[in-house]
Amino acid sequence: MQAEAFLLVLATGMIVILLSMLLDFLWAQMLPRNVFIYLVRAPGVVIHECSHILGCLVTGAKIRKVVLFSQGGGSVTYGSPALPLLGHVIVSSAPLFCIPIVLAGCTWFFSQYLGCVFPLLPLEIDSPDSILTLGGGIAGTFTQNLLVRFNPWFFLYLYLTLTLVLSLAPSHQDLKNAAAGIILLVTAGTLIFWSAVPLATTILWQITRFIGMGFVLGLGCDLIALVISVPLIIGYLHTR
Repeated sequence: MQAEAFLLVLATGMIVILLSMLLDFLWAQMLPRNVFIYLVRAPGVVIHECSHILGCLVTGAKIRKVVLFSQGGGSVTYGSPALPLLGHVIVSSAPLFCIPIVLAGCTWFFSQYLGCVFPLLPLEIDSPDSILTLGGGIAGTFTQNLLVRFNPWFFLYLYLTLTLVLSLAPSHQDLKNAAAGIILLVTAGTLIFWSAVPLATTILWQITRFIGMGFVLGLGCDLIALVISVPLIIGYLHTR
């Protein structure tokens, strides 16, 4: 059962990455280049690169050059991490874990101090009911803040969600750097769960649940960004 749940968490992560890439591509096509780069994407790119910096600090990788933002995006050049294979995975995939934490912080701040209402979302996707709950929570988020009690701060929240989601996925270079480590970790994780060694499976299961919660939050924000994108996509297709 835990092995299947482990693979489900990995599948959720892949969906989060693919949705982020798709949304980034769509918005790049629908908006003028400078508007997309400087207005929509810039804040998310900065957070993305800061996540890589944090990954370097955690893994002991020497930072050689940092470009937080430019027309071509940002970049962090670093030396070999102190942790072989795993270090590259941590540095390259850091935005995939750090950005959901930033999104959670934004959600908490807007809820506590700016009056936005956010229905509870599931902490994991483990059944069809949890998918329905996630969809209902997202629909409730828009309904509560736009129809039940209009809150203009909610538009700022949507903007921050959008810009962070567009920068959520690892870049092609990130995936290339981490490919070998990711394959090794996925293989090792699957074997550990199938081995049913109590201590190893318990530790890995706790790590998997924590990562899974981040992926579910990322998926929820991906879907919010997708809802935001629908009117723009319709308008773009209408003008074609």
